[in-house]
Amino acid sequence: MISVRTISGSINPVTDDLLKLDNQVCFAIVTAARNVVSIYRPVLAPLGLTHPQYLVMLALWERSPRSLTELAAELAMEPATLSPLVKRLEAQGLVERRRRASDERVLDISLTAEGTALRARAERVPEQIMAITGLDVDQLTALRDALAPFAGARD
Repeated sequence: MISVRTISGSINPVTDDLLKLDNQVCFAIVTAARNVVSIYRPVLAPLGLTHPQYLVMLALWERSPRSLTELAAELAMEPATLSPLVKRLEAQGLVERRRRASDERVLDISLTAEGTALRARAERVPEQIMAITGLDVDQLTALRDALAPFAGARD
């Protein structure tokens, strides 16, 4: 057992070492993130999507067209990282990229008819994830909300 001095100066006994790997929130989140992607992989495979591509499609199903820069900001990604994902989605016929007529520096990403139609097939993804994890909507919402302080933390 170690003792830790709190901000107020009092000493609280702590049963585990604060620097123990299993006590780290960062380790739990990184491990969970890897496992979440593994859970989604077989669910998304019939849709022909990887997890990052699924996230792009979710954002576009909410609003399309969007500029590459807007889409990258929404997904907390760098445009240079997002660009190859979008190119692969375009090769699959799900999105199209076009330079904006009013400003050719802006690359707009929009859904194709095939990309729009894919949404109907994707509607089963959340229920499949709930079945695999054993979590219901309320539990998943609580988990998402608990992660909000970390998800909103950006450089």
